[in-house]
Amino acid sequence: MSVRIICDSASDITQEQAKEWGITVLPLKILWDGEEYLDGVTIKNREFFEKLIETDELPTTSQISPYDFDKAFQEVADAGDTAVCFTISSKLSGTYQSANIAKEEFGGNIIVVDTLNAAVGEQIIVKRAIELRDSGKSAREIADIINEEKKNVKVIALIDTLEYLKKGGRISATTAMAGAVLNIKPVVAIEDGEIGVLGKARGSKNGNNKLMELVQKDGIDFNRPFLLTYAGLNDDLLQKYIKDSSSLYEGKTEKLGIVPLGSVIGTHVGPGAIGIAFFTEK
Repeated sequence: MSVRIICDSASDITQEQAKEWGITVLPLKILWDGEEYLDGVTIKNREFFEKLIETDELPTTSQISPYDFDKAFQEVADAGDTAVCFTISSKLSGTYQSANIAKEEFGGNIIVVDTLNAAVGEQIIVKRAIELRDSGKSAREIADIINEEKKNVKVIALIDTLEYLKKGGRISATTAMAGAVLNIKPVVAIEDGEIGVLGKARGSKNGNNKLMELVQKDGIDFNRPFLLTYAGLNDDLLQKYIKDSSSLYEGKTEKLGIVPLGSVIGTHVGPGAIGIAFFTEK
């Protein structure tokens, strides 16, 4: 009997990475201009941001259905295996509920875990679960450990433009215009499964300093997975942040993992956003 790991594409784990890591990634659906896309399958990251920049209409995402989870869970059951299924925060999507509906007929073979996170925050939780799987932990042990350790996951990001928050109705046009004039860069975080504003900074340099200050506050546990992310067609702003915050990483890790931000969160923050996900030292 093997332990399998299943997650959704809100984790920004590509299908290629899924094969390499021996996990299953189920795609959320993206509805855009009357078309339906499978996240990371029929629309990839670069194509998504090219389209986002070119159009005024924002896409919407659709949760994974119980039927799609049922198919994945049936494969686990047919093989006589067990699985831990990790989902995007239940406060951001109905995907967690869909997974729970689907697991009912499979008894204890399937355990569903609400990561209370998304994007790289969800991804580092999945990577930690892979470490536990590879160390020989059972599905129940993995779920129990992750449910405890996920409390120490931090995701902090700096948003470059308020335009997409305005388009999505999260802020008013007046607030967006004032922010553009003053060059305001909001710093946001995923806290208790929801996206909230931690602070604001004027200009990219002050934004980078604020981001670094908030990361230093809790400290990165370099013995656990951590990742940097960027939204858009290039990582220029992230590379500038890495240079500015080099003291956080030098001598503590051999490599900085960098992951392009996907469509689920990318829709709301737009291109130019940068962020970091890590387990805290505390």
